[in-house]
Amino acid sequence: MKAGIVGLPNVGKSTLFNCLSNAKAQSANFPFCTIEPNVGVVNVPDPRLRKLEELVNPEKVIPATVEIVDIAGLVKGASKGEGLGNQFLGNIRETDAIIHVLRCFENDNIVHVDGSVDPIRDKETIDIELQLKDLETVDKKLEKVNKAARTGNKDAIKEQEVLQKIKNALESGKSVRTVELDEEVRKEYVKPLQFITDKPVMYLCNVNDDDAVSGNKYVDQVKELVKDENAEVLVLAVGTEADIAELDDYEERREFLADMGLDEAGSAKLIRSAYKLLNQETYFTAGEKEVRAWTINAGSTAPQAAGVIHTDFEKGFIRAEVIKYDTYVEYGSEAKVKEAGKLKVEGKEYTVQDGDVMHFLFNV
Repeated sequence: MKAGIVGLPNVGKSTLFNCLSNAKAQSANFPFCTIEPNVGVVNVPDPRLRKLEELVNPEKVIPATVEIVDIAGLVKGASKGEGLGNQFLGNIRETDAIIHVLRCFENDNIVHVDGSVDPIRDKETIDIELQLKDLETVDKKLEKVNKAARTGNKDAIKEQEVLQKIKNALESGKSVRTVELDEEVRKEYVKPLQFITDKPVMYLCNVNDDDAVSGNKYVDQVKELVKDENAEVLVLAVGTEADIAELDDYEERREFLADMGLDEAGSAKLIRSAYKLLNQETYFTAGEKEVRAWTINAGSTAPQAAGVIHTDFEKGFIRAEVIKYDTYVEYGSEAKVKEAGKLKVEGKEYTVQDGDVMHFLFNV
C-alpha cells in the first residue's frame, strides 16, 4: 500500500519526502526537480511497540512500515500532457492514497509557479487536472457500456447509470470520492477503473516555523474549503522538520521541537495519519526473539492476519490466542495474562482489533 505526495512544483513535496524517509530526494528551487517518483519505506511511530519492548526485552524489534511516493509537481494542463503530465498522473494512479501538499507560507526566495501564495487556487489547479483525467477515463468506459446498454443488457444499464452519475459529478467540479454510492456498487463498477479522485486524501499545509502550532490565515482558508470532504488537514513546518530529522541526537531533536511548541515531530503524526488513510491497522507478536508490528487491512479476520506472516498460517489456521494490548501492559507478561485467565482463544470468524497481541496455531 502506497501513499503518494502530490502538489504543485515548489510547495515542499521532496523536502517532506526527505524528512519522512531520510532518503535524499533532490530538492531545489525550480519546477520539475523530481521527474521519476522517489519511493521510501517509512517506519510507523508507535509507542505501543516501545512499551512491549520494555516488557519483553526481545533480541530485536521490527516496526510496521508504510510506503511513501514522492511524485513530481503537477501544473495546469497536466491532464493534456503539459509538464510531463501524463507520466505524473500515471504515477498517482498507482498509489492507494494521496497526501496533497499545499504551500501556506510566504518566502520571496522560493518561487511559486503562479507568482503568489494562494493554497485555494493551488488546490483547485490540482483538483481540476485530476478530475479531467478521471473524466477522460469515464468517457472511454461509457463508450463501451452505452453500446451494451442499447442491447438491453441489465448489467450494462446499471453500470451506465453509475458511470453517468460519476461523469456528472466530475463535470461539476466534484471528485469521484464525493459521489454517494452503495459500497457494493462502488466495488463492482468504480474501483476497477482506478479513478484518481476516488483515492482517500489528506491535506498537508506547509507553513513557516512560527505557524507550526496554530497555523495561519492560509491554513484557515484550507480548513474552511475542505470541511465537507471528510479529509484530515495537517499543519507542518516541512523545512524545519527536515532539518531536525538530520540531527542524530534524540535529545537535541526534542529540544528543537519544544522550541517550536511541539511535543513530537509533525512528521510522526503524518506517518500515522497516512497509515490510517490507507485503512491499515497493526497487530503485534511478542516473544524473546522478536517483538514485531504487523500491518493488516482494517477488518481483517484472524486467518487473514495470520497470512501476513506466512501463507501457510492462513491455509492451516486452527485458532488464535489473543491478548488485548492494554491487558498485556496491565499484567506485564504473557504468562501473567494466562494466569489471570485473560488470554482469549479465537476462531476463523474473529475480526482482529488494532493493537491485539497474537499467537497463531496452524497445521499444514
